[in-house]
Amino acid sequence: MAYVDSMLASGEVPIRREHQHWFTLLADARYGIASIVLAIVLSVLSTNLGTGSPRDLLGIVVLALVVGGLLYIGWQILRWRAEEYIVTSRRVLQLEGVVNKRVLDSSLEKINDAVLTQSLFGRMFGFGDLDILTAAETGISRLRMLRQPDDFKRAMLDAKHELELELSGAKPLPSPPMRTGAPVPMPPQAANVAPSAPPAPSPSRPDMSADELTRTLANLADLRDRGAISAEEYEAKKADLLGRL
Repeated sequence: MAYVDSMLASGEVPIRREHQHWFTLLADARYGIASIVLAIVLSVLSTNLGTGSPRDLLGIVVLALVVGGLLYIGWQILRWRAEEYIVTSRRVLQLEGVVNKRVLDSSLEKINDAVLTQSLFGRMFGFGDLDILTAAETGISRLRMLRQPDDFKRAMLDAKHELELELSGAKPLPSPPMRTGAPVPMPPQAANVAPSAPPAPSPSRPDMSADELTRTLANLADLRDRGAISAEEYEAKKADLLGRL
């Protein structure tokens, strides 16, 4: 099980996962790359030296540079793979750290806006910076050099919209799954049994107080003004709520 799965709450599902662009990996691993390049240069120069201690010493230096460079690049690859940005049905998560994990999150309902910044180079290679503006003082503020930032932003805003519909009651609950397969035949004894009385009608929905109705209508009007629901959906929900008085 991935580490992020242990961080999810009950009913929370991941919607989109993304890493930083691989340009970030190249920038972080520059010292290891430089070490290997230097080892190649020293190895070429060592061919001009004769046999003896200087060449043997230079060979040890070359070997140390290659091994050290490869280890450094490998560590940066692990760091790059461990740093992940995730949109779930409830929040945005930022995970980082190979051994010691660090998790930052911002609730979708507290996100006010998201500002995407892409240079010409970023549009050509598919990366950019995404600034998340929230009502909280803590949380994720900037996703730096995010890969496919426009798709990530779209997924985040869609998840926020779905959460707002769910919290306002405008989104209907999912219906139970339909039963498939052939019907089970009744035993012969059951055919002679008199039909049971029809089930009692389900209780009507509880009435709402005037304060609850006012708050719910205000939330629905706010969703309608922001374009989250249509005017027809607003009127239908309003008529349904007024019928509970």
